[in-house]
Amino acid sequence: MLNLHHLNSFVMLQQTGSFTEAAARLGIGQSTVTQHIQRLEKSLARQLVFRDTHQVKLTAEGEALLGYARGMLDMNGKVASLFGESRLRGRLRLGVSEDVVASRLTSILEDFIRLYPLVDLELTVALSAVLYQMQDIGDLDLVLAKRHIGETNGRLLYREPLVWLARDPDLALRGDVLPLIAFPPPSITRRVAQEALDREKMAWRIVCTCGSLSGLTAAARAGMGVLVQPRSMAPAGLKEVPGDRLPVLEDVEFVLVPRRGADAALTEALSSLIVAQIAPQNLA
Repeated sequence: MLNLHHLNSFVMLQQTGSFTEAAARLGIGQSTVTQHIQRLEKSLARQLVFRDTHQVKLTAEGEALLGYARGMLDMNGKVASLFGESRLRGRLRLGVSEDVVASRLTSILEDFIRLYPLVDLELTVALSAVLYQMQDIGDLDLVLAKRHIGETNGRLLYREPLVWLARDPDLALRGDVLPLIAFPPPSITRRVAQEALDREKMAWRIVCTCGSLSGLTAAARAGMGVLVQPRSMAPAGLKEVPGDRLPVLEDVEFVLVPRRGADAALTEALSSLIVAQIAPQNLA
């Protein structure tokens, strides 16, 4: 019989790619995670994890086990929720800004549905300003989004700089007018970029607008122009423009904002998972 604690460490190790990170998220010691993996490998008589000095990867046998491990943990969570004394039920409407979805949302949702299988989650992805508008009229219970420096709404998660990104910075800056790739209004990153350029009296024009980060990334990778994103969320294939080439951009803050009157138990359950995974020490 496989130990569920061992399987939980195994799944978390696959999600994070790090024994240290897996231990931090599980709230146990790194040596405990190592012991769980070793005991799991011993019970199956198979090597499940390949380790070197740079990374942790699953072996072919580990990949084969992963789906079954998730299924067993999911079933255990459902049974615990069904018969547990403090089971959570209901509907939670979550709004997430576009750039967070592209980088961190998957592992958060995996943990949430495993721990709270009786909660129905409604997910809305949009620009931060749009999410706040939806929450104001009662359409969202919890928002994970950006805010400008100096604003006070929400629970601060972390703060980081915005950066200019391009496929080829030298080519993108060759002309007299900066080609800008941006979300449509009301976008925080668009506004910050435009205000920074206007302060330095630099000419710019919007060459591509899209409400999806994947669309903006495709345009930037095609060499259409310059894109602004938080540094830790820079899409692959784009290079950061050197700091002396374009104006310095102000930082942005990422926050959690619960709706007044929303189910406190549901919002706190998801909020605690988000705080555990999106914290300064967990950023790249």
